Amino acid sequence: MLKTFATFVVKKILKKSSIHYTFYKFKIMNSLFEEISEYPLNILPNDGTVHYYGKVFDKERSDFFYDYLLHQIPWENDEAVIFGKLILTKRKVAWFGEKAFEYTYSKRTKYAKFWTLELLELKKKCEEVSGETYNSCLLNLYHDGSEGMAYHSDGEKDLKKHGAIASLTFGAERKFLFKHKATKEKVEIFLEDGSLLIMKGTTQENWLHRLPPTTKVKTPRVNLTFRTIEE
Repeated sequence: MLKTFATFVVKKILKKSSIHYTFYKFKIMNSLFEEISEYPLNILPNDGTVHYYGKVFDKERSDFFYDYLLHQIPWENDEAVIFGKLILTKRKVAWFGEKAFEYTYSKRTKYAKFWTLELLELKKKCEEVSGETYNSCLLNLYHDGSEGMAYHSDGEKDLKKHGAIASLTFGAERKFLFKHKATKEKVEIFLEDGSLLIMKGTTQENWLHRLPPTTKVKTPRVNLTFRTIEE
């Protein structure tokens, strides 16, 4: 019987209780140094599962979807109720699904538009890579690095408990942070154009995530988060 072992090609830098990932996969090898398979690494140290697959589209396909998403999606400014006041964000959003799902967050309810063919293609890709299924997608448009997202978790009651959330990135590369709710431990990763990240299991219960603003990014980023609404 051939003995198998894992070789990690991950660089972790521990600094002030933060973990910075600069590579993200490991390969399973047998004793003859033949590659058996490749799996994404769980970038969280505990209490959750986040798999980063890196680029799942080549540049030509990434550019196609980036242009389509920027110019063909009916973007709207996001809304939130904060201290009783309605706030419109610079960040824009769109909500799609297999039916007119209701989705409530920040005390505002949205109704899903029906899938486009392009969004169905992206959903299929996420499902093939992750082995999960999704019935809806929240899209976010960040026009440049000045727009971001504060720490939060996607634990709304409409979502399937412990269900997977697939996050696709097109456009500008941005830093993405996780912070443990109890220990405050942080994990940092850069999400590149055409890349896929999957959050699942108890991640939303135990970890917050954030897209920090930056002055270094001058171009748009489109983020699609495929998820499952419970009916």
